[in-house]
Amino acid sequence: MSAPGQQKRVQFDFEVEFLNGGGLQGQGFRLDIEGDDIDDSALAQYVIQDLRLLMVGRLAILNKTIIVEPHKRSRAGATTEAAKSAATLIDLSHTIEDGMITYKGLPAPLICDHLSREQSRQIYAPGTEFQIGKITMVSNTGTYIDSPFHRFADGTDIAGLTLNTLVGLDAVVVHADGMSGRAIPAEAFGAVDVRGKAVLVHTGWSRHWRTDQYFEGHPFLTAAAAEYLKQEGAKLVGIDSFNIDDVSGGHRPVHTTLLGAGIPIVEHMRGLELVPATGATFTAVPPKVKGMGTFPVRAFATIPG
Repeated sequence: MSAPGQQKRVQFDFEVEFLNGGGLQGQGFRLDIEGDDIDDSALAQYVIQDLRLLMVGRLAILNKTIIVEPHKRSRAGATTEAAKSAATLIDLSHTIEDGMITYKGLPAPLICDHLSREQSRQIYAPGTEFQIGKITMVSNTGTYIDSPFHRFADGTDIAGLTLNTLVGLDAVVVHADGMSGRAIPAEAFGAVDVRGKAVLVHTGWSRHWRTDQYFEGHPFLTAAAAEYLKQEGAKLVGIDSFNIDDVSGGHRPVHTTLLGAGIPIVEHMRGLELVPATGATFTAVPPKVKGMGTFPVRAFATIPG
């Protein structure tokens, strides 16, 4: 047993493989423990419960060490404020850069100075300088959100999207990475409660971002999958692929079905392999621009502490 007043914590890495494909890794996690040690199976159960992971096929504990260190929370549990401060934020957006192509056939953004620091020195007092940037781009740039106006002339535009449809949505992640085909069917969502949720589809395609392969042979949802998500009451649908639709023809049934039902779409995401199947929240807010159907967002997931 530990000496009186001596507190111990376990530090470890972990790897998760999901039954429905995909995986999750964590490094440098720490956990307060009672006594001198904790076995790997108990530690794995803590990870599954704390991250609220579903459909776990394998969870391996790696590089486990026991360290003597004051506990970060009382035995009664963390306070609300402490739990909030321990929340993990996962960035799900690509960085917008000068000359970056998001969608083949659409122009890249031009990012430059409107007022450079050198120019500003001629305007302001000595020692005072500013930079004012300028960006010229199409609205389908980087990680962006589609509003109904993108597809329908009488649909809600970007400015009309309400914050309660964009901020802190309960999220479910469907891991479709490694599927044998490109088409993601309705059956992929059958075991998931999507009602009122942001449904985020992890295909792994974001690994091809900024390469020629990103534009060819991407994964997409089927028309039946879109109809299922509509009927089951999904609140928002996101994907880490080039397009949520098959672009081999001129039809866009997924955009038509979801946007027609008032369900926003977020495309060109990244980092979904880091988000647990359930238990996280999702936020994706664009500027309040009138007359736009799409616009870039800073999308992120929040995993509670």
